[in-house]
Amino acid sequence: MRALLLYQSITGNTLKVTQVIQESLEAEGIDVTARIISAGMPDDLLDYDIVFLGSPSYNFLPHRVVLDFVADRMRLHSQRGDIIVRAPKRPGKYAVVFITCSGQHTGIDEATTAGKYLCQFLSHLGFNIVGEWYVVGEFHGNEEASTEGWLGDIRGRPNVADLAEVHGNIAELVRRFTGVGSN
Repeated sequence: MRALLLYQSITGNTLKVTQVIQESLEAEGIDVTARIISAGMPDDLLDYDIVFLGSPSYNFLPHRVVLDFVADRMRLHSQRGDIIVRAPKRPGKYAVVFITCSGQHTGIDEATTAGKYLCQFLSHLGFNIVGEWYVVGEFHGNEEASTEGWLGDIRGRPNVADLAEVHGNIAELVRRFTGVGSN
Protein backbone atom coordinates (compact mmCIF):
# COMPACT_ATOMS: atom_id res chain seq x y z
CA MET A 1 0.00 0.00 0.00
CA ARG A 2 1.30 3.44 -0.95
CA ALA A 3 0.28 6.47 1.10
CA LEU A 4 0.52 10.17 0.31
CA LEU A 5 0.53 12.49 3.30
CA LEU A 6 -0.19 16.12 2.36
CA TYR A 7 -0.43 18.83 4.99
CA GLN A 8 -0.08 22.48 5.89
CA SER A 9 0.96 23.60 9.35
CA ILE A 10 1.42 27.14 10.57
CA THR A 11 1.93 26.87 14.34
CA GLY A 12 3.10 23.26 14.53
CA ASN A 13 -0.17 21.64 15.64
CA THR A 14 -0.90 20.00 12.29
CA LEU A 15 2.78 19.06 11.93
CA LYS A 16 2.62 17.10 15.22
CA VAL A 17 -0.35 15.11 13.92
CA THR A 18 1.34 14.62 10.54
CA GLN A 19 4.48 13.24 12.16
CA VAL A 20 2.48 10.69 14.16
CA ILE A 21 0.59 9.63 11.05
CA GLN A 22 3.82 9.18 9.11
CA GLU A 23 5.60 7.30 11.91
CA SER A 24 2.58 5.08 12.51
CA LEU A 25 2.16 4.22 8.83
CA GLU A 26 5.85 3.46 8.42
CA ALA A 27 5.79 1.27 11.54
CA GLU A 28 3.01 -0.70 9.84
CA GLY A 29 5.16 -1.20 6.74
CA ILE A 30 3.30 1.33 4.58
CA ASP A 31 5.32 3.23 1.96
CA VAL A 32 4.74 6.93 2.79
CA THR A 33 5.42 10.04 0.76
CA ALA A 34 4.98 13.14 2.96
CA ARG A 35 4.73 16.63 1.50
CA ILE A 36 3.95 20.05 2.86
CA ILE A 37 1.43 21.62 0.49
CA SER A 38 2.96 24.23 -1.79
CA ALA A 39 2.49 25.61 -5.26
CA GLY A 40 3.34 23.40 -8.21
CA MET A 41 3.22 20.09 -6.36
CA PRO A 42 4.03 17.21 -8.74
CA ASP A 43 2.35 14.30 -6.97
CA ASP A 44 -0.74 12.83 -8.61
CA LEU A 45 -3.16 11.89 -5.86
CA LEU A 46 -4.55 9.05 -7.96
CA ASP A 47 -1.14 7.34 -7.95
CA TYR A 48 -1.62 6.47 -4.27
CA ASP A 49 -3.79 3.91 -2.49
CA ILE A 50 -4.53 6.21 0.43
CA VAL A 51 -4.23 9.98 0.69
CA PHE A 52 -4.07 11.83 4.00
CA LEU A 53 -4.89 15.54 3.69
CA GLY A 54 -4.36 17.78 6.71
CA SER A 55 -4.82 21.44 7.52
CA PRO A 56 -5.46 23.79 10.38
CA SER A 57 -8.91 25.33 10.41
CA TYR A 58 -8.97 29.08 9.71
CA ASN A 59 -12.30 30.89 9.73
CA PHE A 60 -14.16 27.58 9.27
CA LEU A 61 -12.10 26.56 6.21
CA PRO A 62 -8.75 24.94 5.50
CA HIS A 63 -5.73 27.24 5.39
CA ARG A 64 -5.47 29.47 2.26
CA VAL A 65 -2.55 27.42 0.85
CA VAL A 66 -4.71 24.28 1.08
CA LEU A 67 -7.67 26.04 -0.53
CA ASP A 68 -5.44 27.12 -3.42
CA PHE A 69 -4.10 23.56 -3.75
CA VAL A 70 -7.64 22.16 -3.88
CA ALA A 71 -8.71 24.70 -6.53
CA ASP A 72 -5.63 23.90 -8.61
CA ARG A 73 -6.22 20.14 -8.35
CA MET A 74 -9.90 20.48 -9.17
CA ARG A 75 -8.93 22.31 -12.38
CA LEU A 76 -6.31 19.71 -13.25
CA HIS A 77 -8.56 16.72 -12.61
CA SER A 78 -11.50 18.33 -14.40
CA GLN A 79 -9.36 18.99 -17.48
CA ARG A 80 -8.08 15.41 -17.43
CA GLY A 81 -11.62 14.05 -17.18
CA ASP A 82 -11.05 12.46 -13.75
CA ILE A 83 -14.12 14.15 -12.28
CA ILE A 84 -17.34 12.73 -13.69
CA VAL A 85 -21.04 12.95 -12.88
CA ARG A 86 -22.01 11.15 -9.66
CA ALA A 87 -18.34 10.89 -8.63
CA PRO A 88 -18.18 7.10 -8.64
CA LYS A 89 -15.91 5.60 -6.00
CA ARG A 90 -12.61 4.27 -7.29
CA PRO A 91 -11.87 0.78 -5.99
CA GLY A 92 -8.74 0.70 -3.86
CA LYS A 93 -8.57 4.50 -3.44
CA TYR A 94 -9.01 5.77 0.12
CA ALA A 95 -8.63 9.10 1.89
CA VAL A 96 -8.41 10.52 5.39
CA VAL A 97 -8.88 14.19 6.20
CA PHE A 98 -7.43 15.60 9.42
CA ILE A 99 -8.02 19.08 10.77
CA THR A 100 -6.50 20.81 13.78
CA CYS A 101 -8.33 23.61 15.56
CA SER A 102 -8.62 25.48 18.83
CA GLY A 103 -12.37 26.07 18.64
CA GLN A 104 -12.36 29.01 21.01
CA HIS A 105 -15.67 30.44 19.79
CA THR A 106 -17.94 27.51 18.91
CA GLY A 107 -15.85 24.45 19.74
CA ILE A 108 -15.16 21.63 17.33
CA ASP A 109 -17.83 22.98 14.94
CA GLU A 110 -15.20 25.48 13.81
CA ALA A 111 -13.25 22.60 12.26
CA THR A 112 -15.97 20.42 10.77
CA THR A 113 -16.69 22.74 7.84
CA ALA A 114 -12.99 22.66 6.91
CA GLY A 115 -12.99 18.87 7.11
CA LYS A 116 -16.17 18.52 5.07
CA TYR A 117 -14.72 20.82 2.41
CA LEU A 118 -11.64 18.62 2.01
CA CYS A 119 -13.76 15.46 2.06
CA GLN A 120 -15.84 16.83 -0.82
CA PHE A 121 -12.71 17.51 -2.84
CA LEU A 122 -11.44 13.96 -2.38
CA SER A 123 -14.91 12.48 -2.96
CA HIS A 124 -15.14 14.31 -6.30
CA LEU A 125 -11.97 12.45 -7.32
CA GLY A 126 -13.59 9.15 -6.36
CA PHE A 127 -11.73 8.49 -3.13
CA ASN A 128 -13.54 6.50 -0.46
CA ILE A 129 -13.38 8.65 2.69
CA VAL A 130 -12.33 6.34 5.53
CA GLY A 131 -11.46 8.91 8.16
CA GLU A 132 -12.34 12.44 9.15
CA TRP A 133 -10.28 13.37 12.19
CA TYR A 134 -10.51 16.54 14.25
CA VAL A 135 -7.64 17.19 16.64
CA VAL A 136 -7.63 19.97 19.21
CA GLY A 137 -4.58 22.21 19.11
CA GLU A 138 -3.41 25.07 21.27
CA PHE A 139 -4.16 28.58 20.04
CA HIS A 140 -0.57 29.81 19.98
CA GLY A 141 0.01 33.39 21.01
CA ASN A 142 -3.35 33.90 22.73
CA GLU A 143 -3.64 32.53 26.25
CA GLU A 144 -7.29 33.59 26.59
CA ALA A 145 -8.24 31.61 23.46
CA SER A 146 -6.25 28.64 24.81
CA THR A 147 -7.83 28.68 28.27
CA GLU A 148 -11.28 30.30 28.08
CA GLY A 149 -12.75 28.86 24.87
CA TRP A 150 -15.39 26.17 24.43
CA LEU A 151 -12.80 23.41 24.57
CA GLY A 152 -11.41 24.52 27.93
CA ASP A 153 -7.70 24.62 28.67
CA ILE A 154 -6.07 23.45 25.46
CA ARG A 155 -2.53 24.60 26.19
CA GLY A 156 0.00 22.04 24.99
CA ARG A 157 -2.41 20.29 22.64
CA PRO A 158 -2.27 18.20 20.66
CA ASN A 159 -0.90 16.32 23.65
CA VAL A 160 0.26 12.75 24.22
CA ALA A 161 -3.33 11.48 24.54
CA ASP A 162 -4.44 13.26 21.33
CA LEU A 163 -1.50 11.85 19.40
CA ALA A 164 -2.04 8.36 20.84
CA GLU A 165 -5.59 8.51 19.49
CA VAL A 166 -4.24 9.37 16.03
CA HIS A 167 -1.82 6.44 16.28
CA GLY A 168 -4.74 4.19 17.23
CA ASN A 169 -6.72 5.46 14.25
CA ILE A 170 -3.85 4.46 11.95
CA ALA A 171 -3.59 1.02 13.53
CA GLU A 172 -7.33 0.50 13.01
CA LEU A 173 -7.12 1.58 9.36
CA VAL A 174 -4.26 -0.83 8.73
CA ARG A 175 -6.23 -3.67 10.34
CA ARG A 176 -9.21 -2.81 8.14
CA PHE A 177 -7.22 -2.81 4.93
CA THR A 178 -4.83 -5.65 5.58
CA GLY A 179 -6.65 -7.83 8.10
CA VAL A 180 -3.40 -7.95 10.08
CA GLY A 181 -3.00 -6.83 13.69
CA SER A 182 -1.10 -3.67 14.52
CA ASN A 183 2.37 -3.39 16.08
